[in-house]
Amino acid sequence: MTRVRGLLTPLLLAVLTGWGAAGCGLGSTGPVPAGVPASGFQGERDGTSVRLYFVGRDGVQAASRPAATAPGPQAALDLLARGPDEAERARGLTTEVTADEDRLAAEAAEGAVELRLAESVATMQGLGGLGLTQIICTVANADVPGGGRPTEVDVRVYEPGTDDPWIVRCDAAGSVVPRRP
Repeated sequence: MTRVRGLLTPLLLAVLTGWGAAGCGLGSTGPVPAGVPASGFQGERDGTSVRLYFVGRDGVQAASRPAATAPGPQAALDLLARGPDEAERARGLTTEVTADEDRLAAEAAEGAVELRLAESVATMQGLGGLGLTQIICTVANADVPGGGRPTEVDVRVYEPGTDDPWIVRCDAAGSVVPRRP
């Protein structure tokens, strides 16, 4: 009887270990793909593309278009105002920025962009909550003198009737954050 117990114990442990491993979700095939890695935001300008920010299913999403030279902030803003192209629309991208290009003016400065709005943010029509983020991240990723990373570009936003801008940056995740001193 003791000899039978001696043989059953290792066998029982082996069965329980195998059953436990299968029951806890460990597969026998190794790692399981979990989807494509996050993408769409860049850390450096590459000089051969323009980065525009549109609205996707999960919020603001970057789209890269080929360009002979990196456009300045106003040229990038003009492209943004025209909306997503056919391929970008096929990817589900839309925009909250209207085609009214006269409402916005962007000028490059050393390590910064001067962004002038035709109306205050509080009264803007047609710009949803993500539209301003699209604009700020697009101009921050344009060709700006100073060679800094897009996340280091100060976007100075001027609303009508004010001389003091509020300063924000576009972070690596495509969110607008107040500039910290």
